[in-house]
Amino acid sequence: MEDTQPGTIVLWIFLLALVIFVVVALFKAVRIVPQATALIIERLGRYSSTFSPGMHLLVPFVDKVRAGVDLREQVVSFPPQPVITSDNLVVSIDTVVYFQVTEPKSAVYEIANYITAIEQLTTTTLRNVVGSMDLEQTLTSRDQINGQLRGVLDEATGRWGVRVNRVELKSIDPPASVQGAMEQQMRAERDRRATILTAEGVKQSQILTAEGEKQSQILRAEGDAQSKILTAEGEARAILQVFGAIHEGDPDPKLLAYQYLQMLPEIANGTSSKLWVVPTEFTAALGSIAKGFGGEPGTPGIPAPPSDESGEEGEHRPRPSTLTTSALTDPSEALAEARRQAEAATADATSAGTRSGSPFDRSAERGQQPGGRPTPPLPAPGPEPRPLGGEPDAPEDPEAPQQ
Repeated sequence: MEDTQPGTIVLWIFLLALVIFVVVALFKAVRIVPQATALIIERLGRYSSTFSPGMHLLVPFVDKVRAGVDLREQVVSFPPQPVITSDNLVVSIDTVVYFQVTEPKSAVYEIANYITAIEQLTTTTLRNVVGSMDLEQTLTSRDQINGQLRGVLDEATGRWGVRVNRVELKSIDPPASVQGAMEQQMRAERDRRATILTAEGVKQSQILTAEGEKQSQILRAEGDAQSKILTAEGEARAILQVFGAIHEGDPDPKLLAYQYLQMLPEIANGTSSKLWVVPTEFTAALGSIAKGFGGEPGTPGIPAPPSDESGEEGEHRPRPSTLTTSALTDPSEALAEARRQAEAATADATSAGTRSGSPFDRSAERGQQPGGRPTPPLPAPGPEPRPLGGEPDAPEDPEAPQQ
């Protein structure tokens, strides 16, 4: 037992080593490649093959995985780079590059680090492109700069198995002093535009206001003209209708006297009137009124009616009413009659003043006082109406005092 024990131990160690070797060999022989990834395989130090996604077998201790390459599109943001423009201003530009590996073998064997190479190439190309532009063009020509960068990078990285899909300028930062000047310029430009827009607004407002006032005045003038025309037409029609009605009605002096009496209170009814001027033809108007209402003889401006042949002196027969008859056959004749009565009234007043010292005449007194005439006899019932005179005359008093 003691002679065989070391050999057994060695055997067990050998078997254990063999098992471990087999396990390691199997582990190294089987390789599973994930999706969108490529493995570069070298056999005894030389390029052997490129494993695509899936399960692959390697020769243990002969084949070796050199590198794994990501086939997805990658985004790399580079730090700000100082760039001098054509107008000698230093600006800081941040770039972002979108690229994708199309040939894993070239990306591994053609260049040591394609990301660093892309960064440096982007910086040099950006300085070359921006150096030919001034600040204004740099700020407003991002699409042009992106296109030029993409063309140069795609051409340079093609042999590395890398395709540049897009290049973007993330930010362009001019110096602080230039930023302040740009802000002032922008503020002044916006103030100028605001002032121009305000002036144009005021101008349009004034124009519209003036046009509105013009149209308003035109419409108001047209309305006033139409109103005056319609008013004049209405007054003309009213005058024509009144004049026609007067001629058709053929009024007599009694109606005119009644209208005159109706108007006298309105003439005298004035709260602020302290003086009432009596017209010169007032006595003639009173004569016409008295004549219209059946005046007696002796009234100024009214001729005495003819006496009855069969009656006694001083007796008067009642006169029939003439309200239904017309005395105004012609306006010219009426005007002449009114003038004649006014002259007669003036002459009577003058003669009365001149003869103020004459002896007392009872007939004149009776003529000047309508209430002093004797009461005429009442007419018998018949077609003749009663006269329009006032109350019956009082009996004459022979012993009345002389006036």
